[in-house]
Amino acid sequence: MPYLHIRTNQHVDDAQALINKASALCASMLGKPESYVMVALEADCTMSFAGSSAPLAYLELKSLGLPTAQARHYSRQLCDFISEQLNVPASRIYIEFSAGDRALWGFNGSTFA
Repeated sequence: MPYLHIRTNQHVDDAQALINKASALCASMLGKPESYVMVALEADCTMSFAGSSAPLAYLELKSLGLPTAQARHYSRQLCDFISEQLNVPASRIYIEFSAGDRALWGFNGSTFA
């Protein structure tokens, strides 16, 4: 159950198109069915990084069983994606990765444990 949350101070003309591309990327990157991927986008946020409001983004990628050893690889793919889609330099993107406990993720009236 991958979840990608994108926050940025950039304007997004076609939010749904960006979300669709991000969903497909997450599914491919993590090797999980896209039917389980959830993506949220918050654009035009008032944000600052390093004392500047130049283009920036903060991403959260959460997934059950997220392999720590792949975090660098995922970081590169996500930074490349955000740089290409939103013109945000990789040096102005933070990504928080987390692998949740199956018993603490709910879905369809139950949990994944």
